[in-house]
Amino acid sequence: QVQLVESGGGLVQPGGSLRLSCAASASIFNLYLMDWYRQGPGKQRELVARITKDNNTNYLDSVKGRFTISRDNAKNTVYLLMTGLKSEDTAVYYCHAGRFWGQGTQVTVSS
Repeated sequence: QVQLVESGGGLVQPGGSLRLSCAASASIFNLYLMDWYRQGPGKQRELVARITKDNNTNYLDSVKGRFTISRDNAKNTVYLLMTGLKSEDTAVYYCHAGRFWGQGTQVTVSS
């Protein structure tokens, strides 16, 4: 069965914003800290942001001050608000928890 489902990707101009969502099954959401990873063209997958069950957060240096990760415990959903988007943010973004991965959502930043 599907455990993590991402949504919210798309095409945006430089400087624009997007909000990604990751809906998780309750068993995963209540057990694990939640991450967003990304993989750009020709690049390795990298950790973008992490949030613990206590709402402690960590960010990749290049997105600090621009991206915000948050979680809604009532909806078993994690969000990634991305502002001030740059072309180098173009990637497939993946939700991750424990040993589970979502299918990914494409974010393209281009004029």
